Amino acid sequence: MAQHVYHKAETRGHDHHDWLDSKKTFSFGDYYNPKRMGFGALRVLNDDTLPGGQGFGSHPHDNMEIVSIPLKGSLRHEDSEGNKAIAATGTIQVMHAGSGLFHSEYNNSEDETAAFLQIWIYPEELNTKPRYTLGTLPQSTGKLLEFIGPDSTPVRKDVWFSIGRFTNGRSFTYPLHKQGNGVYAFVIKGQFAIDGQEVSDKDGLGIWDTPGIEVKTLSDDAELLLMEVPMSIDKL
Repeated sequence: MAQHVYHKAETRGHDHHDWLDSKKTFSFGDYYNPKRMGFGALRVLNDDTLPGGQGFGSHPHDNMEIVSIPLKGSLRHEDSEGNKAIAATGTIQVMHAGSGLFHSEYNNSEDETAAFLQIWIYPEELNTKPRYTLGTLPQSTGKLLEFIGPDSTPVRKDVWFSIGRFTNGRSFTYPLHKQGNGVYAFVIKGQFAIDGQEVSDKDGLGIWDTPGIEVKTLSDDAELLLMEVPMSIDKL
């Protein structure tokens, strides 16, 4: 029987600084909730906004897959592996921290705010060679499109991310790719019913012990992110 966990947007942790506004679905930094330490291999889901010219100075990471999805504006990335890139709206940035690297992320505009989702996934293997990938985020109305997976931008072989924008009344089934995985749905905007649970802007819903989920759109111009991840991370 399917299991569910529902995280309303207003229950997220919230840090507000001059240089960053961050809403945190799971425990991170100064926000700690022992009941919200992640969802399977999904460890971090932060909804971040950077004022013009602001950002994260150079800092270290290791053994984590870090996905950034710009929702507004663009990010300027630099890392100790020599990578320099601009991640704009419509792109997807994946940093495989591996055995360790330093990186910085700044709003590429001095005047406009930038908003992005910062997502951390536990890696499949430890201490691998760091890598950086900048890919394209698919743009389509009426379809759910994969943008992370073994056949697109790989993070690990048992993780799939999909995104879609839909009009009111659209219904579809999402079949999970692998037994033992769960799916965490994050509403970027709009309203949906997922397995009968109504969710809206920036709500999250995790579902596991199921072969698939049923999704119905309840508003126009609604956008949904689905993150399918393994629920067990014991092997790490």
